[in-house]
Amino acid sequence: MTARRSGAAERRAWLRQRLLRRERELWAAGHTRVAGVDEAGVGPLAGPVVAAAVYFAPGSGILGVNDSKQLSPQTRGELAVMIRERAEAWCVARVEPAEIDRINVYQAGLLAMRRAVLGLAPGPDYVLVDGREIPALAVPQEKHVGGDASCFAIAAASILAKTARDEMMRLYHEQFPGYGFAEHKGYPTAAHREAIRRLGPSPIHRRSFALLPPRTLFD
Repeated sequence: MTARRSGAAERRAWLRQRLLRRERELWAAGHTRVAGVDEAGVGPLAGPVVAAAVYFAPGSGILGVNDSKQLSPQTRGELAVMIRERAEAWCVARVEPAEIDRINVYQAGLLAMRRAVLGLAPGPDYVLVDGREIPALAVPQEKHVGGDASCFAIAAASILAKTARDEMMRLYHEQFPGYGFAEHKGYPTAAHREAIRRLGPSPIHRRSFALLPPRTLFD
């Protein structure tokens, strides 16, 4: 093994140990199903908000897991496969654009995370949430600001949520050609805004987001 590869492997091992710090504390306290929860897709103009929840057997972790924003698409995809294979339980849930318009995007993020947690079987006995608290959960939870960069299970959930949503947007790209969903994933890029002005909103656009960029977005 070259010095560079050895250094990269050591960094991945160090990162895994750092990310697992809170989980190790909770495992030592007797919690055996410590789930991480995160969402993706709050900022886009189109498509669902997607959340994932996942937990692993006590003492286990996967080298390379990190905040999904710090990983390349290829690495995220490879890690997502490993997470689904090695997790004790995982769930991906979504809130559709019509629901987002009805309840607002902040509440949609909470709803997606709640659905993901409730979809775990067996259910968790403790929940780590990225940045906020999920209403009316029947198990203890704690929020971690920047949790996808500080808690292993939240980082794993961020990878599952991001890769799942990206795949959904690639499928929408085929269903609604011309908007460029496969490239920008629904985010408000200049090309996306121009496509909306040219084609009008698609069925997966969030009508309540007409005010996010200027009102003329859907004119």
